[in-house]
Amino acid sequence: IRTKDFKEVEKLDAFLPAEKYRPVNQPIWSRFIVHKNIPENLKSLEYLADNLWWSWNPKAEELFESIDKELWFECEKNPVVFLENIPYTKYLQLEKNKEFLSNLTSVTNLFFKYMEEGKKKSPPKIAYFSMEFGLHTSLKIYSGGLGILAGDYLKEASDLNKDIIGIGLLYKYGYFKQLLSSKGEQVANYEAQQFSQIPVKPARDKNGNWITISIVFPGRNLYARIWKVNVGRTDLYLLDTDFEDNLEQDRTITHHLYGGDLENRFKQEVLLGVGGIRALDELGIEADIYHLNEGHAAFIGLERLRKYIVNENHTYIEAVEIVRASSLFTTHTPVPAGHDAFSEDLLRAYMAHYPARLKISWEEFMDLGKTNPIDLNEKFSMSYLAANLSQEINGVSKLHGTISQNIFKDLWKGYFPEELHIGYVTNGVHVPTWISKEWRNLLEENLGEDFITDQSNLEKWEKIKSIPDEQILRIQLEQKVKLYDYIVDRLNKASILRHENPKQIIEIQENLNKEALTIGFARRFATYKRAALIFRDINRLMRIVNNRKMPVQFIFAGKAHPNDKAGQDLLKYIVEMSKRPEFLGKIIFLSNYDIELAKLLVSGVDVWLNTPTRPLEASGTSGEKAVMNGALHFSVLDGWWLEGYKPNAGWALDDKKVYNIQDFQDELDAEIIYNLLEEEIAPLYYKRNSNGIPKDWINYIKNSMTQIAPEFTMKRMWDDYEYRFYNKLFERSNTLKNNDYEMVKEITGWKKKIINAWENIEILKITKPEISKESIFVGKKYIGEVIIDLKELSPEDIGIELIIADTDNETSELHIIYKKDFDLVNTKDNIAQYKVEITPNDPGVFDIGMRIFPKNKLLPHRQDFAYVKWI
Repeated sequence: IRTKDFKEVEKLDAFLPAEKYRPVNQPIWSRFIVHKNIPENLKSLEYLADNLWWSWNPKAEELFESIDKELWFECEKNPVVFLENIPYTKYLQLEKNKEFLSNLTSVTNLFFKYMEEGKKKSPPKIAYFSMEFGLHTSLKIYSGGLGILAGDYLKEASDLNKDIIGIGLLYKYGYFKQLLSSKGEQVANYEAQQFSQIPVKPARDKNGNWITISIVFPGRNLYARIWKVNVGRTDLYLLDTDFEDNLEQDRTITHHLYGGDLENRFKQEVLLGVGGIRALDELGIEADIYHLNEGHAAFIGLERLRKYIVNENHTYIEAVEIVRASSLFTTHTPVPAGHDAFSEDLLRAYMAHYPARLKISWEEFMDLGKTNPIDLNEKFSMSYLAANLSQEINGVSKLHGTISQNIFKDLWKGYFPEELHIGYVTNGVHVPTWISKEWRNLLEENLGEDFITDQSNLEKWEKIKSIPDEQILRIQLEQKVKLYDYIVDRLNKASILRHENPKQIIEIQENLNKEALTIGFARRFATYKRAALIFRDINRLMRIVNNRKMPVQFIFAGKAHPNDKAGQDLLKYIVEMSKRPEFLGKIIFLSNYDIELAKLLVSGVDVWLNTPTRPLEASGTSGEKAVMNGALHFSVLDGWWLEGYKPNAGWALDDKKVYNIQDFQDELDAEIIYNLLEEEIAPLYYKRNSNGIPKDWINYIKNSMTQIAPEFTMKRMWDDYEYRFYNKLFERSNTLKNNDYEMVKEITGWKKKIINAWENIEILKITKPEISKESIFVGKKYIGEVIIDLKELSPEDIGIELIIADTDNETSELHIIYKKDFDLVNTKDNIAQYKVEITPNDPGVFDIGMRIFPKNKLLPHRQDFAYVKWI
């Protein structure tokens, strides 16, 4: 209302309420929290929600879903949040629902029976340290394969009732949630985890106090709280620094998984290693074996040394003997540059006090993480530290074990890589977590209800061959429909519609073909994974995906590390390609790859594609998950597939490089992929009998699931770790403890004697076949002789061996083809005569050498005391 003068306003007063002119203050609010109130006879829902056991037991998940399916998915299958959001009226309805109460009782009884058996665990007790654990989407403390493996490992330990404790970090933001811009650029979105809404609880002492640990940092103390996660019958303890006792700069240590600068990464690894050991002490847990899942946890060795030296008054070399005898280091990294290494300045800043605690010099301390003591520029390697303080070391596939021998060869100079005491255990996957509900039901129906608990029984897997083809085809189609429905649902979400062209979304949905051959590619977007390999020839790819008789569809997913520009560019390129008119609905990129999406993909595609640059795939497990669900694997013969590939059960690119120039090799590999797709894979998939059954394709599935899948379970992996490493470590470490560590004192005394006398050994005579001086013939006997003045040593202290080596034509490196020990034939006044006899069996040009090494039956293996003298 516009007025010209005051009189008009007076006239309007009659029409305006008096309240218009009264002053009004601001609202006064008081906050209150309404907690859920679950009726007493439904309380067991909380027990189930607080233990991740539910996540790999379909009946438990179905129970939660039956309450409110829409809400269950809206809460991302997080039962803690789910129970908080159920209206009280719904709980009252459930109280009267006899069918639900019956299911609840059944699942609860199953859970409590399972947990009761956990009281019967037998030694050894294993402490398993890992920077990440992938257990469920709701607990964001993982980024990829390393974490998923660790999570699967704890689940399998629970199922097998093994005595293991997990130690890790609890991240406020975890790894990032991936969003894509309209241009296909990755946007890292960090969402804070509300610890009250995830399955973690404070670890408390008998008086109810929250258990914490502290670590000395420069000019201050770092404090960490301990949280507990129930993983079935296995306990996982996580450390968190984000609370008021710490300075701001230290509260952020546990904000991001693999986030922050190099110093923050260093602090995280100190927290995991040093803090992890102190957490076990505060919890009153004494482990028999310490298993390092990657070099991030290597500082546990230093903290354990400190305890033995300071608390139990052992010497440094005695403490090293004890620590090594109970330590296993699993390395996952196939390239030297991938191993964490820190500058000496950083170690001085945070660990300057450690050498004094260990009663060694700073130089000796630094040498624990170096290969060359005199190289001042060499950084301190966490993997070298882990290797130096672990009796046992393993890679995560057979090939990776060999690669690891080459990576660590400089730690044991004088030995060839293939001689090193570095073994392997090929990674596996936790079957109950990754097998789809449809496949699990089918296998339990045909192989027996005890299929999961008896998964090592290969005869059971053989029964898959007798399952009717129609049933397998039905399962495959059901899984594919679930995946495609998920894709359509995602396309229709408001968050997608806001950033995408509506016309393109409609076209994608129209082009999606549930009956088309579907190929999945999902993993971390690192450049060596070669995600864009199939785009080498765009026209060829266009013909493949748009083939009317045999169409092919590709589904991509994966994240690039926020600091990996090349990986992000690769991801953006694939997103851009997926939006080209000829590829709409034929090539799809799904953002925010996580455990739930991975489950849909590995079970919903027909073929799982993997194209890493050889030999950079340490193991890989996504393909193992796929074959558990009837998908066929198509990969480079690298990592686990080098061991897993079987003809007529999948497809492979050769593991041998044809070209040294990687671009040429990529060109060749892409050509092979196109040819296999066009000439073998697609024709096999689309070949149907009169009943519409792709009989030959299903035979491939049956071959894959009987010949490949059972060899790559987490159960097999656990068995391997026990047989190859845990049992021997447990036996030896217990033996060392006997009679107040009598054997430790004996070994260390002998090692001191060798160290002091080693350089005094005098070679008096050497006789060996000389290629340059005499003719060597096949079938003829030759004698080698060495006479040594042993000085302070005895003949039992040393061994002498003859080495014959051949040159590798590809690498020009020497490889041992024959070894034989010399026999002691005479000794007088410490002058020892040794002889060896050899008879060549093959003609050729070879290299011959001899070396002396320390010898003692108390050593676990040669590299435990790697003194070598070539003569």
